Amino acid sequence: MNKPLLTLTALAVTLALSACSENKQAQSGAEKSPTTAQHATQKQTFDNVLLQEFKGPYGGVPQFDKMNLDDLKPALEKAMEINLAEVDAIANNSAAPTFENTIVELERAGSELQRVFTYWGIWSSNMSSPEFREIQKEMSPKLSAFFSKITQNDALFQRVKAVYESDELDTVTDEEQRVTWLTYNSFASNGATLDEEAKERYAQINQELAKLHTQFSTNVLADEENYVIYITEDQLDGLPQSFINAAAATAKDKGQEGKYAITNTRSSMDPFLTYSTNRELREEVWKTYYNRGDNNDEFDNKALIKQILTLRHERVKLLGYDNYAEWRLEDRMAKNPENAMELMMKVWPAALARVEEEVADMQAIADEEGADITIKPWDYRFYAEKVRKAKYDLDSDEVKQYLQLDKLREAMFYVAGRLFNFSFKPVAEGSVPVFHPDVKVWEVNDKTTGDFIGLWYLDPYARQGKRSGAWATMYRSHTTFDGKKTVLSSNNSNFVKPPEGETALISWDDAETYFHEFGHALHFLSATVKYPTSQSGVRDYTEFQSQLLERWLLTDEVINNYLVHHETGKPIPAELVEKINAAATFNEGFKTTEYMASAIMDLLYHTTDPADIDPDSFEREQLSALGMPEEIVMRHRSPHFGHVFSGEGYAAAYYGYMWAEVLTSDAAEAFAEAPGGFYDKEVSDRLVKYLFSVRNAMDPAEAYRKFRGRDANVEALMRDRGFPVESEENGGN
Repeated sequence: MNKPLLTLTALAVTLALSACSENKQAQSGAEKSPTTAQHATQKQTFDNVLLQEFKGPYGGVPQFDKMNLDDLKPALEKAMEINLAEVDAIANNSAAPTFENTIVELERAGSELQRVFTYWGIWSSNMSSPEFREIQKEMSPKLSAFFSKITQNDALFQRVKAVYESDELDTVTDEEQRVTWLTYNSFASNGATLDEEAKERYAQINQELAKLHTQFSTNVLADEENYVIYITEDQLDGLPQSFINAAAATAKDKGQEGKYAITNTRSSMDPFLTYSTNRELREEVWKTYYNRGDNNDEFDNKALIKQILTLRHERVKLLGYDNYAEWRLEDRMAKNPENAMELMMKVWPAALARVEEEVADMQAIADEEGADITIKPWDYRFYAEKVRKAKYDLDSDEVKQYLQLDKLREAMFYVAGRLFNFSFKPVAEGSVPVFHPDVKVWEVNDKTTGDFIGLWYLDPYARQGKRSGAWATMYRSHTTFDGKKTVLSSNNSNFVKPPEGETALISWDDAETYFHEFGHALHFLSATVKYPTSQSGVRDYTEFQSQLLERWLLTDEVINNYLVHHETGKPIPAELVEKINAAATFNEGFKTTEYMASAIMDLLYHTTDPADIDPDSFEREQLSALGMPEEIVMRHRSPHFGHVFSGEGYAAAYYGYMWAEVLTSDAAEAFAEAPGGFYDKEVSDRLVKYLFSVRNAMDPAEAYRKFRGRDANVEALMRDRGFPVESEENGGN
């Protein structure tokens, strides 16, 4: 039996070892003897709602209407106490270690803590407040110390190791083998094999990092909340009416009625830079947004970057790795930073060449108009839109009139019905608790059998205390090892909320993001795995499923039925669709370069000795060496690069979007070549079977080969982006 090295990050340890079994409630059906963990704690009744089993319909749902911030700290402390008792019971079991009494018991442990984390996540991402941030600041290092107690429990590790090395694994299922490998390596790669002195330092580093990650994200959020630019009616030239209405409503909400609020978020910044004719204001909005965390004040993040990198480097040196990225990528599809950087460098020159062409086109228009300017970063979106109109006669605002948020949601449901056989039915308002009135809930069922699959929550609009961007999450994942658990999934966005009674219109890019995040939700909802650890993701793979779903936005079925004008109800004209298709690779230089600059910098930060890094100059120097165009900046500049510095989820792994794009482009060609196109049943069935339902119960590379019959090929990505393809002979990734 092969036992590949599959390391997990400290974050994954959080999921895999203590709170991994999202809301693992008591088994339904016939009574069973108490398990090891249940012997330790027995079933408890809690007054604190954050600790209680989910209640109500659909197998129980979070009691968001009863969550109280005062309950959070005591709930966390109690949940950690319970989880440690469970872990100690497993570690000190006198019976010989087996898969059932060790690995399965770890899968079962931590249900109370996972429930608390569900509420913690809402306060952290959807409705943060100064009061929560104080609790977060206090509890983050305590949580880190708690997780270290588990990973450094030698008696527990020895039991896991015994199962990992036993012949018993030859008799269990493939998923159970993989869960065992993942569990073992989550210990081994996070300090379990160190001596006592090194273990102590490892735990200290994790606690220090927890504090720094929290401070980094708090600083970024402070800059997003504190910097709002208010403009007046005479400064609205060029802005679409829908944007003006939303900016007026936002200003009114902030006590500035009669003005127009440009908030310091991408959803506000991007359209302003695209349409405003006021160049001075564009520059101000641009600088305000891209200088988040870099204002040399109390919320400046540059010093934190140095501290974070230094501690990460020290931690992996304890484990014997040369650098953080080497440790981080060992269990990813890329396997090592060299492979990840090689992919970046295959695409980077073509992206730069395309930017040069794009800037030349923009400068020509500016010169023709007598603007007497040289294109700067705050001009790029504005003049790119002019080029789009000139080259393709395509007006982004005209397209936007057909992109209604509600209709796009219906389109996503249609796609899910065709590919996954899911149906979506609105849940009656008030029957499922929500944490904000904007949140709506749908029931998801199998169209053929009527079987209940789960719930889908949608929180679409930006607001104070909500982090920027778009994301998907689960409140409960599908498992069957301890009684079938149904999925509670959620999508979260930051669209600008329209005034009461008006339709929310979004950009084409935002529509793609909407589909993208729904792809994550479908990944959750389609799971058929048995164990919680199988829900853990491989970062440079899990973005693939969501990126792929973006492709269905441009299918005829979606275009003809759901892209309808918000006033007339008429479908988007065929000639406008032709223009969209013709411009499909337009501005690809900008989009690819701003993303890849962030991905390359992430790898450079984590393959360079931090002693050689000055956060104030490292970004500038490295990008200059790479030939970064001065008209573009990184999508996420270092001082607000939350993916990388407010946690470890994407650290040394932001390249994963590009790696996943290779899979996406290659898989899209499989659909394009199929007789039924993007709704081909045979290809769709393979997609669900091998690439969605198995989650991490199968090695991603093996899963993709089962779907495609071969590895993915990078040339598919180059074709997709309209870049030159030098050779068709290169193998895949």
